[in-house]
Amino acid sequence: MNVPQLAAVDAARAARMLSEVREARLAGQRARVAPRPVIEQSWERVLRSGVDPEHGARAGLLSSEEVRRRREESPLRDVLPVLREGLLSVADVAHHIMVVADEEGRVLWREGCSPVLRKADGLGFELGADWREDVVGTNGVGTPAVVRRPVQVFAAEHFVRSHTTWTCAGAPITDPRDGRLLGVVDVSGPLETMHPATLAWVDSVAKLAEARLRELHLSALERLRAVAAPVLARLRGRAAVVDGDGWTAAVTGMPYTNRIALPKSLSPGRRWLPALGLCSVEPLSGGWLVRALDAAEEPSPAGATRIVLDVTRPRRWSVTVSGGAGSWSHELSPRHAELLYLLAVHRGGRGAAALAEDVFGDPARTVTVRAEMSRVRRYLGGLLEHRPYRFREDAEVEVLLPDDPKDLLPHSGAPAVTGARTTDSVPGRPGRRPRNP
Repeated sequence: MNVPQLAAVDAARAARMLSEVREARLAGQRARVAPRPVIEQSWERVLRSGVDPEHGARAGLLSSEEVRRRREESPLRDVLPVLREGLLSVADVAHHIMVVADEEGRVLWREGCSPVLRKADGLGFELGADWREDVVGTNGVGTPAVVRRPVQVFAAEHFVRSHTTWTCAGAPITDPRDGRLLGVVDVSGPLETMHPATLAWVDSVAKLAEARLRELHLSALERLRAVAAPVLARLRGRAAVVDGDGWTAAVTGMPYTNRIALPKSLSPGRRWLPALGLCSVEPLSGGWLVRALDAAEEPSPAGATRIVLDVTRPRRWSVTVSGGAGSWSHELSPRHAELLYLLAVHRGGRGAAALAEDVFGDPARTVTVRAEMSRVRRYLGGLLEHRPYRFREDAEVEVLLPDDPKDLLPHSGAPAVTGARTTDSVPGRPGRRPRNP
């Protein structure tokens, strides 16, 4: 049965036939028409997982704070403009909604036709809901995530009865760097509003989103290449500069290779890497310097990393890192200047709630703090640790402050910063280096 074509010609007849197929399958009987292979295989998985076909199940919704945190950390936030431009205008006119879920099937964004959004609420298709296949049965979010390809689920092809008035078309979005599933984009609505071309449309927009992610990755490598050039020019022997996933920005003394396999949790120091053998690893802005060591070589001594936070010039705040291979600098946004100043002052570290209190006067604003610290760690990498957030123990940290305490981060309304402006005994005065407690 060509389900998309039949639904386009006679939606009511298609719904009846699919309902007969579903009832026969659940009763262990042979239907007049076999379900589509992708649906039959999904039903078999769902039956094994124990989902109730009559009533289904709903996992608890994520809190609004957790939804915000996942949005901030998801790479999909960078392609939302692509998804909205490609899907929303048509979806709204056609009485559909667009749903974007993360790799765990949690709904993070949901936009489109208001009446359809209200109907989705009744199905539990809400922000923070869990739409994995083994939780809510065959559907346009969970099933594409399992099979890793676009899937359209019509009416009674849904496993749970309450979903059978609904039709969904979903496509996975994968990370072009490593093929990892990032999430699923789905267009959903009543059966009679769907078109046979909906699946191809959603898949095309998902591919555009992946292309945008690829562009962003290449741009990040270009920025890293600019940082790498002066560093590699000073080195002898074999060395490479790679991003956090091992993609190569530049090399010296060795053939170029697209990617170097890195451990899942890489930290500075001496490491054994399959491609290069024994290596010295140092953080760079947006990546790592990987230097192959000869048998007689020793890695850079502990404590060789020096971090200088310069907040002396209005609107030109920066952090400079110096190590065995040279130095690099990164200009800071106002918020990042605040956060790094606080971490430099509190060398023992600050938790998310403590930083939220320092910056906003509200310890509950941990989601915003974690999102900003995630961005800071993109360029400081292994130089920052977390739980609590802090500079590495073996790093020497110096803070360069303006001569007048009143000129300390003048844009800032953070309670901890405004308090520091009122005293002459500010930790980190020029010439002082906050060290480990």
